[in-house]
Amino acid sequence: MNDVIKAMKERRSIRRFKPEMPKKEDLEQIVEAGLYAANGMGRQAVITIAVTNKELRDKISEANRKIGGWKEGFDPFYGAPVILIVLAEKDWRNRVYDGSLCMGNMMLAAHSLGLGSIWIHRAKEEFETQEFSQLLEELGVEGEWEGIGHCAVGYIDGDAPKPADRKDGRVFWAE
Repeated sequence: MNDVIKAMKERRSIRRFKPEMPKKEDLEQIVEAGLYAANGMGRQAVITIAVTNKELRDKISEANRKIGGWKEGFDPFYGAPVILIVLAEKDWRNRVYDGSLCMGNMMLAAHSLGLGSIWIHRAKEEFETQEFSQLLEELGVEGEWEGIGHCAVGYIDGDAPKPADRKDGRVFWAE
């Protein structure tokens, strides 16, 4: 089996991360993989905010927790030290699709580098707030953006989960 397909079959969502920060070179490769995701009409209308600053990471986690309605103290990013936030041009009709492909590429890249990842929602709701719109301004991001997802990344704490059996009856050949 080729390495790419093997990675697709083996990658799992991780819900327990070690606090150690991954190497910057690995994070750069993961982000770059996202930049090479397929995108509608070649528009490249997706950006990534790479959050490695613990204070900001914790602020985003708390906002996400509140939006999700979890009890105080819960970390929706499961302790991952890095959050890669994918946003897309708000008026682009393919924003969710393009952002989703970016997320998928980054999760596969993380796996290929021996890191764990998980897609966490609620980026849309976060970046509809003034607080996170202001963050974009502070980072020099211009324009109107919609949050697509968070790719939480870090070293796996424990073993990766085993895959669930695949359901039958999900492929129909029209030969």
